[in-house]
Amino acid sequence: MEALLMFPALFLLIFLGFPVAFALMSVAFVFGLYTFGGASFFQFTQKVEDIAANFVLAAVPLFVFMGAMLERSGIAERLFEAVHLWTRRLPGGLAIGTIVMCIIFAASTGVIGATETVVGLLAIPAMMRYNYSKSLISGTICAGGSLGTIIPPSVVVVVLGPIADVSIGDLMVGMIFPGLILSALYILYILGLCLLRPEAAPRVEPSDDDPDLATKLVITMKALIPPLLMIMAVLGSIMLGWAAPTEAAALGALGAFILTVAYRRFSLTMFKEALIKTLTVTAMIMLILLGGNIFTGVFAGAGGMGVMRDMIEAVELGPWVLLIVFLLMVFVAGFFLEWISILLIFVPLFMPFIREAWAAGGYGAFFDPVWFCMLLLIMIQSSYLTPPMAPAIFYLRGIAPAEITLSHMYKGVVPFLVIQVIALAIVMAFPQVALWLPEQILGFN
Repeated sequence: MEALLMFPALFLLIFLGFPVAFALMSVAFVFGLYTFGGASFFQFTQKVEDIAANFVLAAVPLFVFMGAMLERSGIAERLFEAVHLWTRRLPGGLAIGTIVMCIIFAASTGVIGATETVVGLLAIPAMMRYNYSKSLISGTICAGGSLGTIIPPSVVVVVLGPIADVSIGDLMVGMIFPGLILSALYILYILGLCLLRPEAAPRVEPSDDDPDLATKLVITMKALIPPLLMIMAVLGSIMLGWAAPTEAAALGALGAFILTVAYRRFSLTMFKEALIKTLTVTAMIMLILLGGNIFTGVFAGAGGMGVMRDMIEAVELGPWVLLIVFLLMVFVAGFFLEWISILLIFVPLFMPFIREAWAAGGYGAFFDPVWFCMLLLIMIQSSYLTPPMAPAIFYLRGIAPAEITLSHMYKGVVPFLVIQVIALAIVMAFPQVALWLPEQILGFN
């Protein structure tokens, strides 16, 4: 039972302001010494070797580098102009175009902060110029910018796969339809809101200097070809079986470098900044991963998993009720913890029960580990929008003008949180949304 005290101790340290990685390691160190004595040092060093030897995690710095380079490549500016040529006349057209741009950019980078920062810097001034509702601006940027969680390629999936012991390729392909469904729901909401409340997003009136159809097509093709090449380099190579996820990430990183040079944005100073950002983000992720591995290792070794199983069996929760409880725990944790902490703390606890329900059969495609991971990813995305942590709001706060306040941001994300719940219900009710494409392309079964 002592193992269960690890969680109150961990949350206490986090709420006191300790960095998550050091909180995980400190609790694991103290409870490891108490439970195993000096033998715990061998367990800790083994966990370091496990993280260092996991070649799948090599994709993390490659994806981060790809996003850092694409921030400076000039792709976003061209894409912004091309997308809004087609959407600006629609109700809420600038906001709809922003979501479309977020989808394409997220599918090109896999790094959420990069997408929101780049798109926000371009879209906010345009929407402010046409007197869009500040809440709509905030919600659109925060929700669209965080789509990288559920649209491949995604750094979140690279971390989730090894923790859940699920193929990253299956997850990358499986998240395509859920991501597109969520994006479509965002667009439908914006369209409906602006039809019912035109003052929230005044229409852009036609002007004499609007380009003709041929010019629009030329501008669009020039803007779309680079990100499409990036998407093919990463997703296409995985889906066609040409490359493993780590190899695909390397192709993406190389492609981002080449595009930066091709657009004449490359400089040694910019390259140094991209490398420093890559090192900083990667070190943070790896350190938290190491702390999480040590923490879960001590928890499992001390008998915590057995106690959890006994407690769940004692209250006799059915698999569906248990699933709802798991998802609610992730949602509540999203108020206080960042995504990587949620994955490291909860996924090792949840997956044995999900696999047990899957092995028991009788549920059709339900409780498939890939399907469950899709549900987790949607809940993880909600954590980007829920205060007080709300990384998406922090990103927006850093780039938004003073006229857009925190009140606008909190009010703006609420409808998008409701939409995420709807998307969660769709994927939960129809598991083939997440499972059909991997079955067809990768032969996953």
